[in-house]
Amino acid sequence: MATSDTGSPSATSGPSDTGRPSPLRRAARGWLDHLDVERGASANTLASYARDLERYLAFLGQAGVTDPDNVAEADVAAFLADLRDPGEDRMPLSASSAARTLVAVRGFHRFLALEGRTATDPAEGVRPPKTALRLPKAISVDDVERLLAAASLGDTPVSLRDRALLEVLYGAGARISEAIGLDIDDVDLESGTVRLFGKGSKERLVPLGRYAREAVVAYLVRGRPTLAGRGRGTPALFLGQRGARLSRQTAWAQLQEAGVRAGLSAHISPHTLRHSFATHLLDGGADVRVVQELLGHASVTTTQIYTMVTVARLREVYAVAHPRAR
Repeated sequence: MATSDTGSPSATSGPSDTGRPSPLRRAARGWLDHLDVERGASANTLASYARDLERYLAFLGQAGVTDPDNVAEADVAAFLADLRDPGEDRMPLSASSAARTLVAVRGFHRFLALEGRTATDPAEGVRPPKTALRLPKAISVDDVERLLAAASLGDTPVSLRDRALLEVLYGAGARISEAIGLDIDDVDLESGTVRLFGKGSKERLVPLGRYAREAVVAYLVRGRPTLAGRGRGTPALFLGQRGARLSRQTAWAQLQEAGVRAGLSAHISPHTLRHSFATHLLDGGADVRVVQELLGHASVTTTQIYTMVTVARLREVYAVAHPRAR
């Protein structure tokens, strides 16, 4: 896959070619460009789709299919079956991974059909494999408080930053990419809101609670100036040791270190705090539609999975507390 000088996918990145690209590969590049320029897809999304398409086009190439008009539904179905079958030098993909790969393939062919580049959509009738329902992993309110306390040991610029970052992740239900993408002007401390840019650059305003605001203020006053003095100037809210915007990898590492210090046995990730944000809101009586807006979900169906977490918790409490539960 072609990359820019920074190592991230360029606007024309796509499945790799040797010599003159086939019509199928040129079409794939066109779809990725469409996602990048017109849909505003993130670099991570583009890279993921490019990898999935590379695997798909390599499979079609082995079958002698190099033109979009020659792809049949049987080819797409055969590719899906191949993903689930073990090979001589590879393990089969799980149902969820295969389904994710098929999303890229279906999006690609849907684009070609809508643009009139192909007469039909050969992937339209191919259904992804059924995946086992996985409930989001959330931690208790007490564990969240322990984690936040462990992130703010001392009064160094880094500890102040980490406390503010984790407070924003939990207090606003932000994705890690949304949090590290924040600029100073995206946080309105007077009104208590933060402007987040989600998938597809969709913007939403989310309330920011008192604890998160206080943590951000402490970082802005006593932490960020020191970090900013080591760099060349950036509007980014969260900065790394050298004064540049904090990277996703560093944010992950700092969160996991805080989890270890807090003695949390569960695997802690930025999404753990997002899941906990949603679960605790629903536990507190929030309407699922409100939680949908706060999380930035396009469909309420995605949000409703969190209601299953709360129901599971209710069953646990009932089984322990009710005299006739067993």
